[in-house]
Amino acid sequence: MNYSKVNNIVGWICFLIATLTYVLTLEPSASFWDCGEFIASAFRMQVVHQPGAPLFLMIQRFFSIFAAGDLTKIAYWMNVGSAVSSGATILFLFWTITALAKKTIVKAGEELTTGKLISIMGAGAVGALAYTFSDSFWFSAVESEVYAQSSLFTAIVFWAILKWEAHADEPRADRWLLFIAYIMGLSIGIHLLNLLTIPALAFVYYFKRTDKATTGGIFKTLLVGILILAVIQYGIIQYLVSFGAYFDLFFVNTLGLGFGTGVLFFAILLIGALVWGIRYSIRHQKKLLNLGLLSAVLIIFGYASFSMIIIRAKADPNLNNSAPKDAFSFLSYLNREQYGDRPLLYGPNYNSERTGVVEGGKTIWRKGKDKYEVAGKKTDYEYNNNTLLPRMYSDDARHASFYKEWMHLDDSKNPNLVDNVGFLASYQIGYMYMRYFFWNFVGRQNDEQGQGSGFEGEWISGIKPIDSWLRGDQSHLPPSTVDNKAYNRFFFLPLIMGIIGALWHFKRNQKDAGVVGLLFFFTGIAIVLYLNQKPLEPRERDYAYVGSFYAFAIWIGLGALALQEWLFKKLTPTAGAIGATVIGLLAAPVIMAEQGWDDHDRSTKLVPHDIALDYLQSCAPNAILFTYGDNDTYPLWYIQEVENVRPDVRIVNLSLFDTDWYINGLRQKQNESAPLPITMKPEQYVQGERDVMPYDDYKLAGNVELKNVVDLLLSNDDSDKVPMQDGSKSNFLPTKNLKITVDPQQVISTGTVPAADAAKIATEMDWKFNKGYVTKGTLAMFDILAHNNWKRPIYFASTVPSDQYNGLDKYLYSEGLALRLLPLKADTTASDDKPDQLNTPVLYNNVMTKFKWGNMKTAKYLDPQSSDDTFIFTNIFSSLTSGLIKEGKIDEAKKVVDKYFAVMPTEKFFGIRTVVVKFYMAENLYKLGETARANDILDKSGDYISKELNYLADISQSKGLTGSQNIQTGLYYLDRMVKTSKAAGQDKLSEKLQKTFNNLEGRLSMFFPQQGPQ
Repeated sequence: MNYSKVNNIVGWICFLIATLTYVLTLEPSASFWDCGEFIASAFRMQVVHQPGAPLFLMIQRFFSIFAAGDLTKIAYWMNVGSAVSSGATILFLFWTITALAKKTIVKAGEELTTGKLISIMGAGAVGALAYTFSDSFWFSAVESEVYAQSSLFTAIVFWAILKWEAHADEPRADRWLLFIAYIMGLSIGIHLLNLLTIPALAFVYYFKRTDKATTGGIFKTLLVGILILAVIQYGIIQYLVSFGAYFDLFFVNTLGLGFGTGVLFFAILLIGALVWGIRYSIRHQKKLLNLGLLSAVLIIFGYASFSMIIIRAKADPNLNNSAPKDAFSFLSYLNREQYGDRPLLYGPNYNSERTGVVEGGKTIWRKGKDKYEVAGKKTDYEYNNNTLLPRMYSDDARHASFYKEWMHLDDSKNPNLVDNVGFLASYQIGYMYMRYFFWNFVGRQNDEQGQGSGFEGEWISGIKPIDSWLRGDQSHLPPSTVDNKAYNRFFFLPLIMGIIGALWHFKRNQKDAGVVGLLFFFTGIAIVLYLNQKPLEPRERDYAYVGSFYAFAIWIGLGALALQEWLFKKLTPTAGAIGATVIGLLAAPVIMAEQGWDDHDRSTKLVPHDIALDYLQSCAPNAILFTYGDNDTYPLWYIQEVENVRPDVRIVNLSLFDTDWYINGLRQKQNESAPLPITMKPEQYVQGERDVMPYDDYKLAGNVELKNVVDLLLSNDDSDKVPMQDGSKSNFLPTKNLKITVDPQQVISTGTVPAADAAKIATEMDWKFNKGYVTKGTLAMFDILAHNNWKRPIYFASTVPSDQYNGLDKYLYSEGLALRLLPLKADTTASDDKPDQLNTPVLYNNVMTKFKWGNMKTAKYLDPQSSDDTFIFTNIFSSLTSGLIKEGKIDEAKKVVDKYFAVMPTEKFFGIRTVVVKFYMAENLYKLGETARANDILDKSGDYISKELNYLADISQSKGLTGSQNIQTGLYYLDRMVKTSKAAGQDKLSEKLQKTFNNLEGRLSMFFPQQGPQ
């Protein structure tokens, strides 16, 4: 049979299997993290966070057309876009594996036998389908994120270089290299992962064009590959824009021409130079120069997708991150300057002290009215105790504690190069890369966030002797593992297949194996070195390394060829090929699909969609809602911008509030939301003005009116400023004791407080500011508070860190997923068990009539973030029930309890902290006479704690660990369960829980003598 035809047919079959898998398991709406922002921005062609993904947005916008005008289906079809892109990745991976396999086992001019054809197709299917069902790739394949399309472009590039290699001796074969250059240029508009294939591509070119490879040639090729990567990464992506920006600076500030003229001149100059260079290379037959220049032109053509960013930024869309409208703001956007720098080769440790400030470096420019203005100078700190390869560099207190605990360092130790390399090897590579690698090819313990404790988020194989040797006694696995759908056991089989394939490949074709190995390194360990990750990340980062998992999947496929060669020598070639293919499929893709399906099937989950709706429905009409993180902002942007839900609410992200461009957007009308009451003028908060203002205690008596403080912070009078160390003067905060005078009639007339509650209104809201400085964003919030006059309801999302309340905690009342600022007299009750402040009537109405629950109870799978949201919702139900009981509204409280059991996954536990919220619900159930339900909760909670803590005792005994927050929490609440059930007259249950507590206390005291209930 014709090889090409079979290769195409089997490849497309793999494509269909993968695409169908992803379509069946994809999320039906927006997912958490960046997906909401991407979908909203793609649908309305807006500007996403730095450094942008314009081509991705345009492709996703195309897929949205299939929704046929149904706004609720936009996210679904964009997710389908990722599914199709991921399926296409599998197609090109299949063709890559078959190309490498054929090249290895079929010699030039040799006839292709049926056995070898089956072997080649089998290898392609085993490797491609193994990657199809790999944990990290599957996760990104079912949501609208950049990583699916990024993987596709990476797969196309690597496949294309093999196509060039196969046709390199034919006329015009270099068109494949030009194709690669254009695809790389396009891929910049999605993600930069594609560029990391360049060193591997350089070796394919070298080995093909060199008759005999030498050690010197190999080192030179590696250097050239890295150099080409650097030229594209810095020369084209950054310095082209940088040159354009500084040309514009000269033309505008020196020649007095309009903005953009310098960029236009530079573009003409660049085009002219490239045209001249190409003509020169043709006239003088400089083939390599011609190839390089044409490749540069095609990369720039592809890179031109970023023009969409500037075009849309100038249109001032609702989502306009960084507002990159001019040359310098666009340069800052591309350079990701809002995220800061991290040291790579030389720098400080976590306990290095600042010894000085380096000023007068790079000038920061901003666009003024008629010319570019200086916004300041880039400032760098000088430190003592610098070291090579600083891996433990963050001075965040949480990070510092982690570094010391992980590396067993005392407070007096200044880490040296050896310590930093040790952290690189053990944590950044060993934990944050190899753990992810093993998730994909060995097995996974659960989907809980791993923070290095060894108790959660680890890899596990399913072979208990090995797991126990590495991880501690695994003979009594806890519910957090065995009941977790991400408990995937591959028994090392995919890993073994890949290792066998790699060994076989290096033995049979060292050059190609080295190319795959280089791809594996640069898309894996090299990323670890470059990212220099800090510990305690807010989410797992395995998606960053899928390129290396892709390379390993090639070896898994080639492992099938090794099996045939080593295990089936006595069989006919055809029988051996079939046998090896079947074993390979069973050892990798089949077991990976069977184990992984349930924890990747998001088809029935709507938590991000519904929780976004609930955030907005928690707000009164025309509200201002302060959010803080990705997951309390991006889903809200999605549901507001795409589905047009609650367009009257203005979402204000506090993480972006310190930037002038974001404040500018808030001063404009968006959707159905009027501009915010910000009185500051742009020149008062432009970049470089009032970025950070110090607190200087003037010992003022009493509390100062907030309007007066805002006026002082905005004053341009030198007498209202304090001198700084650099000789400049700055506005300052003279007191932390602030107040807002309240007009009760105004509060009632705006509907902020019902007239019936007039007696509860405080005529003066006084509070103490909780920070030692005022940022631009804090000033903007003060401005809003001082001039809103209760015309617009003000809320904080319930997930906003309390330090971001700026001291207003006692005036915040829960109305669901948002806390409303209300001028009510503060509760002065001093109690450790002081109840949450609730606006009970509004909260009751929201919970019973407005909120949706994301199919939490019935969803086939809840990802970790959705599981966390069950904790949030259970807490809301418990707090509302408690509040209603306190107000004597027993019937309403019972209805809330019934609602809780109807919509929440009450039978499931998502970690020890689920026990905490369930305990408080049980307390309320006893008060309502719902004894059977309360007993059931406490009984199951006690069993759960027993199994979890006994497991921790097992691994503590076998691995010598010293403590766990879970043990403290478990024992504390188990003790409270004993007392609560006893107080409710449930002696039998209380005795059972007491026995459980005594057994655990006895076991754990050996390893945690400091633990136990207080």
